[in-house]
Amino acid sequence: MTAPGELIIEPQNGQPADACVFIIHGLGADGHDFEPLIPALNLPSEANVRFIMPHAPKLAVTVNGGMVMPAWYDILAMDLGRRVDEVQLKHSAERIQALIQEQIDQGIDSRRIIVAGFSQGGAVAYQAALSFPQPLGGLLAMSTYFATADSIDASEANRTLPIEIHHGNFDPIVAETLGRAAFDRLKAQGYNANYRQYPMAHALCPQQVGDIGQWLTKLLG
Repeated sequence: MTAPGELIIEPQNGQPADACVFIIHGLGADGHDFEPLIPALNLPSEANVRFIMPHAPKLAVTVNGGMVMPAWYDILAMDLGRRVDEVQLKHSAERIQALIQEQIDQGIDSRRIIVAGFSQGGAVAYQAALSFPQPLGGLLAMSTYFATADSIDASEANRTLPIEIHHGNFDPIVAETLGRAAFDRLKAQGYNANYRQYPMAHALCPQQVGDIGQWLTKLLG
């Protein structure tokens, strides 16, 4: 897999970044999909936040008849077990972790780095954030599932990581039961997780965007 780069948006106020938010897109999309989200978050004007939206490589996806498309990993079955290629998923998570480390090396405190992901990108976000060896600022999992829950080598550094899980009540792509199952599992393991459901399908909605903006402001403000 050849990494195709990432979209980077610097703080809108022109100041040097002192915080960073990664947003990992879903299957068949690219980093530009979440570009319109940034102004809609209504972050404070003094927020010096850099947004990094990586682009997935192009892979053959089994559940789509082997069609080649932007994907973080192959999906082998769309059943509730959500069978995936964990090797590819973990490879993608390692790429995100390398990007996180780059930000730390550039002087950003790891505790001011947020990892967010939507759908397939959310599964990568779970793996990347919860196994990262330094404490991060937060994890946002949107309309997704915890694909590596049984195999992840979780880091003690992120045992108290603030985790926000969002899911639509009417999601026809990733059943809400999968989002709830991730939350239940994390809570049972003692994680600081919060679950929100919204009247939507496999998407984002205005109420959710407002909640995300408030959450980010609380963590990074």
